[in-house]
Amino acid sequence: MDSDDLESLEAAVGVLERPTFAMRIVNLIGVPIEAATKLLPARAAAVVSRATTLAVRKALVAAVSTMGKRHRRTTSRWLHRVAVASSGGMGGFFGLPGLAVELPISTVIMLRAIADIARSEGEDLGNVEGQLACVEVFALGGPGPRDDASETAYYAVRIALAKALTEAAEQIATRGLAEGAPVVVRLIARIAARFDLVVSEKLAAQAVPVVGAASGAAINLLFVTSFQRTASGHFTVRRLERKYGLDVVKASYEAIARSRRDRWS
Repeated sequence: MDSDDLESLEAAVGVLERPTFAMRIVNLIGVPIEAATKLLPARAAAVVSRATTLAVRKALVAAVSTMGKRHRRTTSRWLHRVAVASSGGMGGFFGLPGLAVELPISTVIMLRAIADIARSEGEDLGNVEGQLACVEVFALGGPGPRDDASETAYYAVRIALAKALTEAAEQIATRGLAEGAPVVVRLIARIAARFDLVVSEKLAAQAVPVVGAASGAAINLLFVTSFQRTASGHFTVRRLERKYGLDVVKASYEAIARSRRDRWS
């Protein structure tokens, strides 16, 4: 791997193995997420689950039906951030009931931002694999499962989703997007389960009484910025994998991540 690409990979590791969204919220509002969660009504978990499933479904439909080589216009990241922050603010005004309306809209707007980043890294959004890689970003925004200390959060999530993504891609490529197809339903459920974690953290932070309008807007901005940063790291890694192969990039990525952990331990 040449020095420029290695530098790009190091930057990607810094983004993808970053502090979790929850920790960033704690730094912003000074209240632990566990404490904030207690302020949510009992029905919040069910509402969040339904909203995130719908949001991921809408994002998947948008990815497969509207992304392609004909969409090449570059859009400002800040335009997407303002749009998501505004829709999130409107949803926050209506509280928990507004989430079901606001989240699918915000998620599709974020998908557009993610697609722009994907194209900038050479991703072909004319094929199903590239389209699903955009939707996959919503599963990468939270803490990653780890089987052992040597496994990075980023690759752990990708490995966990690999089979569901492959099966769904084959289904869509050969038969089109059938939302009721078992493999598609399974993919939506897997991604929604992880997206649910971040949305719950966001909603819990907004439920804190001391969080005013300015902090609420900041949380929404942090929400979209977090996924844009994740997308940038994700598609940098995918670009390098296309150039050097998955095994080479994964080994280098994990070596960089271990070195970072050693320095801070």
